[in-house]
Amino acid sequence: MLLQTEARAVDYEKSYVELAGGEKMPFDILMLATGTRPLKPDIPGIESPGVFSLKNLEDAIHIKAYLRQNNCRKVIIIGAGFIAMEMSEALHTAGVKTTIFHRGALPANRWDPELSQLMLEELQSHGVEFVAEAQTKTISAAGKALLTAVTNQGDWEADMIIAAVGVKPNVDLAESLGLKIGPSGAIAVNRFQQTSKENIYAAGDCCESFHRVTRRWVNIPLGDIANKQGRVAGFNIGGKQVRFEGIVGAQSFRLFGLECAATGIDEKEAKTAGFEPVSNLVWGNAIARNMGQKKLGLKLIADKASGKLLGAQAVGETGAVSRVNALSVALWAGLTIEDTGWLDLAYSPPYSGAWDIIHMTAQELRRKI
Repeated sequence: MLLQTEARAVDYEKSYVELAGGEKMPFDILMLATGTRPLKPDIPGIESPGVFSLKNLEDAIHIKAYLRQNNCRKVIIIGAGFIAMEMSEALHTAGVKTTIFHRGALPANRWDPELSQLMLEELQSHGVEFVAEAQTKTISAAGKALLTAVTNQGDWEADMIIAAVGVKPNVDLAESLGLKIGPSGAIAVNRFQQTSKENIYAAGDCCESFHRVTRRWVNIPLGDIANKQGRVAGFNIGGKQVRFEGIVGAQSFRLFGLECAATGIDEKEAKTAGFEPVSNLVWGNAIARNMGQKKLGLKLIADKASGKLLGAQAVGETGAVSRVNALSVALWAGLTIEDTGWLDLAYSPPYSGAWDIIHMTAQELRRKI
């Protein structure tokens, strides 16, 4: 194993990898796990000292060191997705005043606006400032503060800025090898993690996955997917044929006192995939009423023509992740909204009512179809 070693180029015809030091390593089978690259917004000053992106452990170490060395007390986060939500909590816990800039009106665009509104209220209740419809024009290192962000909403001073606007697959080596790149912009693979060249495999964030709901190949860069693909690739390289059966897009994060989770697809993705989506959102209790109140919102999306469950989103004080996990299994199995409304779930008052919010939301949606 060679750590801290860059693979600079690959000569496929001669079957060797050229390392940064000029050494050539031969191969019979090549595995690509090149991951992603953080997107950097096209903003003058984005390369200034004190401006970071966060994609891996090394980035996190650099951020933590800079915070400590410069005694940072004010941080701006550009973007309002997963990384922004998780970083806002981490920075708040460290006693750092945090401001989020977002081009939209609400955080976490994948979730329904009602659910995102609850996330916004959670941010604000913990002193995280959320600046909606904000477009950063320039970042300046001049002035009293270490950094100044000039936006359409005014000028904001900060000790650090974190750009958290997403990632893209790192496919440079794949393209140099002439490998097929899928419509998602990631490396195209088959169910055995083979690329368009039989003796080259790919796994993780750099490649596509088969989405069991849309029946299309997509790129969803998540650690659990990467782990499964890596294991499947390893089995096949080692001679044991194993298929990666796909994903349903389940994901979650914690935001202070909230659980936030989603699986499957939303209405926009459903229309693109040829479905006729119908949906509903129910606010309820994650536990039985006689045990108290734990607010939980659950949204379900289904196909009007077939009744097939297409997706789910949940946000609440507790129980959001467990509900979405159950609904991910339903999506994996291809259940209808009718099936979902009668699922046999583990009932106990500390965890749900006799009729769980899954049952109630599914049965209400069934009446719409």
